[in-house]
Amino acid sequence: MRVIAGQFRSRPLHSLQGVELRPTSDRLRETLFNVLAAGNPAAFEGSVWLDLCAGTGAVGIEALSRGAARVYFVESSPPAASLIRRNLRSLGLEHGSGVPGFQVLQDDVSRAVGKLEAEGVTPDFIFLDPPYRLEQLYRHTLQLLSQSSHLGPKTMIVAEHEKRFDPGDGLALLHRYRKLIQGDAALSFYRLPE
Repeated sequence: MRVIAGQFRSRPLHSLQGVELRPTSDRLRETLFNVLAAGNPAAFEGSVWLDLCAGTGAVGIEALSRGAARVYFVESSPPAASLIRRNLRSLGLEHGSGVPGFQVLQDDVSRAVGKLEAEGVTPDFIFLDPPYRLEQLYRHTLQLLSQSSHLGPKTMIVAEHEKRFDPGDGLALLHRYRKLIQGDAALSFYRLPE
């Protein structure tokens, strides 16, 4: 596993052995960022990201590598949260290092989203990737996000899921505007209506 593009291009990232952790593949991550950029190489400059159920932190690190100003890594598993910090350190991304900002929140998604809302964080991009077997967590999180007062009109939410599972076309104000399938995985793209 490696960083695909940007400042940290081709740098390796670590994972955990024997733990239920399924990092987003390099190929799927590349597809994700190509779709989100839509041909605009500066699409991520200064952006704010929530990487929910962050696992290894690969998606959020990719965002930092491509110019994101701030990434909030949300991960409830202590070993995975520790791994995210290790991956950030391996790239020289540490607090006070003069690089773009980040925060690792070792908490469940609901509490972390509530805390970030209370702090007034308005993300440009939200990536959701819980373990595939936690199908209810997809619906719960999308419902929670659909009711958030801190989503901007251009905020994009992307859920990675198994292709055989459908998290739904939309919940409350969110609607799915695109779905991509790659191998056994799929990406569902959501946003608020125009």
